Amino acid sequence: MSVKQALLALLEQEPMYGYQLRTEFELRTGSTWPLNVGQVYTTLTRLERDGLVEGAGADDEGHQMYRLTPKGRDEVASWFTTPVPRTQPPRDELAIKLALAVTVPGVDVGAVIQQQRSATMQALQDYTRLKRSGRPDAANGADERGEMAWSLVLDSLVFAAEAEIRWLDHCEARLRRAAQDRSRAAATQPSTQPSTQNTGALR
Repeated sequence: MSVKQALLALLEQEPMYGYQLRTEFELRTGSTWPLNVGQVYTTLTRLERDGLVEGAGADDEGHQMYRLTPKGRDEVASWFTTPVPRTQPPRDELAIKLALAVTVPGVDVGAVIQQQRSATMQALQDYTRLKRSGRPDAANGADERGEMAWSLVLDSLVFAAEAEIRWLDHCEARLRRAAQDRSRAAATQPSTQPSTQNTGALR
């Protein structure tokens, strides 16, 4: 997730200060990826250094406001029109865990898969309940676009959980087939035990 581009996209609408940006980001993404306000201000400092935002003075309460520069607007436009690259996917902790589990002796890979499946199923049920109950702040007059943004993020989490469960099922099936193949291979191997047949006394 690019906090940098997200903050720039929010600033394209109007000048804001750090805490406002944090609130808006979490509101629009259903608080799925909470931001530390210190991270927001650190990012704003870097954006200002790179000429993408500039100070816009202080508001009536003394908050330092930030606004986009023309270079910043170009950056936002480029972000929205450029596909998210998949050539270098982010590290997937679960995939790494299973890749190591199948190569480390003594690890019960089946148990690892079952535990993860239970946890992912629980998360999927939580997302589904949340989807049925609606956005938490809907009663406070959340606007239609905010509702749509929240719903799309929730859909993404649901689809990701469903895909993870299918992948875990696939991993379990492959492990089962591999175990069966090893059993069949062992059964067809010729015996290497020394013969105990009596060949008669040496003369």
